[in-house]
Amino acid sequence: MRTAIKTLTFVVGTGRSGSTVLSKVLRRHPEVLSLNELFACIDGEPALSEQPVSGPEFWRCLTAPMEIFDRMVRSGTPLPEFLYNRHPEWRYSAETTGIPAVSMMALPHLTDDPDALLDALEPEVNGWPARPAPQQWEAFFGTLAARIGGREAAVERSGYSLHRVKVLHELFPDARFVHLHRNGPDCALSMSRHNGYRMISLLREMLRRSGVASFSELTGDHVKELPDDLSELLGTQFDPALVLEREMPLPGFGSLWSEIITEGVAHLAAVPEEQRMTLSYEQLLDAPRQELARLAGFIGVQPLSEWLEEGGSMLDGTGRRGSSLRLPQDELDALRVNCAAGERALGVTAAAR
Repeated sequence: MRTAIKTLTFVVGTGRSGSTVLSKVLRRHPEVLSLNELFACIDGEPALSEQPVSGPEFWRCLTAPMEIFDRMVRSGTPLPEFLYNRHPEWRYSAETTGIPAVSMMALPHLTDDPDALLDALEPEVNGWPARPAPQQWEAFFGTLAARIGGREAAVERSGYSLHRVKVLHELFPDARFVHLHRNGPDCALSMSRHNGYRMISLLREMLRRSGVASFSELTGDHVKELPDDLSELLGTQFDPALVLEREMPLPGFGSLWSEIITEGVAHLAAVPEEQRMTLSYEQLLDAPRQELARLAGFIGVQPLSEWLEEGGSMLDGTGRRGSSLRLPQDELDALRVNCAAGERALGVTAAAR
């Protein structure tokens, strides 16, 4: 059982830019298969490569728990975006079985019974022949669309995703990309208050100290050389205070935002112009119906009036912008300095703030 997916779109960004509510808005459109944080839970090869993958291998990629996410749940620091762990009545648990990757955020976004949907998908996916991973993904999107209700446009949206643009464009050369971005200081301030981005900053610090580019290169010897307050984060469970109560200077999150933006914008430049668009969080709040209509046209669905009305009501921006302006002036100035590189990459001027 499969629906032909006519268009595939990736909404990419730094995160903390309104992308979670955008997934909720897209889910309400009857033509859209909204894939919420799907690739945020998939751990690299072979799922995100060109190599042939059998049905059972692909199923393991979909269901192998993301250890860092389970560890955060066990330690009392789950991301607000996690959905599955909020339901102890459901089958899987971070403490015992581990939560299947596709179940953490993607399936509960589509159904109130993600376990039943997972059960229905298992025999079908396991029966697929070996073929390049992108073809397995296209089949998976079509299968999900058919089970959800014949959706024809697939939109995958993960918050922390700009760094994946290069590989996603290589794997899906016809896919469209929407870059959702937000004012740098506001976004960085939001990151500093979010346990996921605090963890991301700490994980990046581990790599920097170890002199390696990825966690696949991190060895036991590297871990032994890390200070205890970092190495303990790699255990099966850690003290939540190590993430939630650690002093982390705000300007560092401005640098993190700038790094993500600068790298991502460079990768987006390699995507053909007709396959990419930008969407400003602030413009989305100022003119939600107009911007949602523009988005609908880009991803290839109808800008249905009922959907525009409902989506506009969900994008009430009261109190969600200009948050950094309430900082003490010296903190705001330091944050702006560290966001400057990212804003230059976006083409944002000081006058536009």
